[in-house]
Formats: sequence, C-alpha cells, structure tokens
Amino acid sequence: MRTVRLAVVAVAALVSGAAAFGPARHAMGANPAVNWGPAPPFFPAGARFAVMQGNPGAAGVYTVRLEFPAGYKVAPHFHPTDENVTVLSGSFMVGMGDTLDTSHAMTLGPEGFVTAQANMHHFAVARRKTVIQVHGEGPFAITYVNAADDPRGTTASR
Repeated sequence: MRTVRLAVVAVAALVSGAAAFGPARHAMGANPAVNWGPAPPFFPAGARFAVMQGNPGAAGVYTVRLEFPAGYKVAPHFHPTDENVTVLSGSFMVGMGDTLDTSHAMTLGPEGFVTAQANMHHFAVARRKTVIQVHGEGPFAITYVNAADDPRGTTASR
C-alpha cells in the first residue's frame, strides 16, 4: 500500500537566479541566530522568511523557516521537487487538492512532519501564529493551481 504524503507550502519561486533568497550565514550552536525578513513575493503578504542553510534558488540542499500570522493561507499550488516540512510551533493545516477546503485538511502541531511529493497539488493554513521549517533539494519553484492566486501577479498583495 502506498503512503499518501501530504503537502505543505513552497519555499521557492519561478525566478531567475537567487536574488529572492540571499545566502545563509554560517551558524553553529544549540540556538543559532535566525535572521528573519519578509517572505519572497511568491507568498502572500504577511509571512516572514529566514534562510538557515544553502540557497533554495540554486541547486543543492537548503533549509528555510517561515513564520505565518494566525489565519494565513497559501492557496493550492505545487512544486517540481519534493519538500519536507516540520512544524516548529503553532497549528498548521495542510490539505490536498485544487481548492482550499479545510474540511479535507489535516492539522499538524509542533513536531508534526510531512513530505510533499513533487507535482502534488496542496494548500496550507496557519490556524494561529505558526513557524515551519522546510528543507529539500533546490532549486525550488512554486506554481499556483489558479494563476489568479499567485501573489506575484498583484501589486496589492505587497
């Protein structure tokens, strides 16, 4: 029996180069510094973003963190590569499909983990302030199922 893997949010865009990301700084220790900034423009306004390792806009391993305010939503989308998501804090709903339907979503709390397979259509909602960590092999890209949901297409989203 094949295990269904749920999907979560994306961490990269269809951008040329790595300008949207910036390099991660080397950090060691039990509590490395997290350098938060605004999320790249392929996310709706309101999220914060930190690169922990590598460069998600380039080939190779990357690790990023995203912080979402309560009620934050990422519309149905997909990626060309797998992504691995760990919930560090908060309450995070993830679901499959072409519409954002929370009645068909799973809620993950701290330490919850999910792998989103390449090209799997999925969505996410932060039920309260939530921090997730995403890692995988770059470069990563995000394609919204409905082009009208893509925040890069509207100036009002920024």
